[in-house]
Amino acid sequence: MKFNRQSKSSNQYIPKSSQELPIIDIEGNKKNILEIFNFEEMLDDYLVDLEIRNYSRNTIKTYNSILTTFFDYLKEEKKLYDDNDFLRSFKKYIQFLKRDQEVVQNYIYLVTVVIKKFLEFNKIYFLNDVESPKRTKSLPKSLNKKEVEDLINSVQWDENCDSKSRIKIKLRDKLILTILYSSGLRISELTNLKINDIDFEERIMRIRGKGDKDRVVLFDERSKEMINEYLAIRESNSEYLILNKFNNPISARHIQTMIKKYGKKANINKTITPHILRHSFATHLLKNGVDIRVIQQLLGHSSLSTTQIYTSVDMDTIKTIYDKAKM
Repeated sequence: MKFNRQSKSSNQYIPKSSQELPIIDIEGNKKNILEIFNFEEMLDDYLVDLEIRNYSRNTIKTYNSILTTFFDYLKEEKKLYDDNDFLRSFKKYIQFLKRDQEVVQNYIYLVTVVIKKFLEFNKIYFLNDVESPKRTKSLPKSLNKKEVEDLINSVQWDENCDSKSRIKIKLRDKLILTILYSSGLRISELTNLKINDIDFEERIMRIRGKGDKDRVVLFDERSKEMINEYLAIRESNSEYLILNKFNNPISARHIQTMIKKYGKKANINKTITPHILRHSFATHLLKNGVDIRVIQQLLGHSSLSTTQIYTSVDMDTIKTIYDKAKM
């Protein structure tokens, strides 16, 4: 992470905060920044703004957690009177996260971006000369086709022995795994999927993804049959497709826990998440010769470079392509 001080000779404009610091009280003492800025109230206003701008519930929850934790840290700082003090405290906080909390580099990046966004939203430019640290670009893992089949087939029930409610839950779980893989949905897109967004005749789903960008994804005949079967047994008029046992929209956390459970049951020695199923979807399409721009459209990526990272192919596939291409 770089902390660049702007030279006086530069013509680049650096915006100033709305308050000139430090502020001296009537007794001649410097006022603590936490007395000058009501960060808790600012945070409430900021979270409302994020919701108005259609940020996802998970994103808002993450931002809230990051900012609240940082503000709690600032409360323990004894010297916090001006922008230099704030910058020093921020650097100490990043050091604390790295050394004491041992967080990953990508989380440091996220913390930096979130705190800077919050401050700039409130026209506070204490961290204006802080550059966001680089993110590590590790290749995402994926499941092979057999592992996907084993995962989905691990959801079993007995029509003769299991109760109707148990069959309904099992069918729902199998449908979740099937759709996440066969359509490449994000977990938030699945939890927010409504029945009216599904065209059964054309076998397409209308999805509102990140940044309120709409796209169309496909689903196969097996998914179509399972959706119809699930709708027939679930006994609810909810507009949302996937429900919990109380007939409310299912949570992302419940799906994540459920997938891990079936991954263990299928004896798959990998950490399985909804994102890994999405990546597996993209990787298998690429291996089968689907153009990467088509995959980009199905995944809802605005940048092709993002799709290229998601669809990293394994070395065996690269060797096969290489051997076929040799003169």
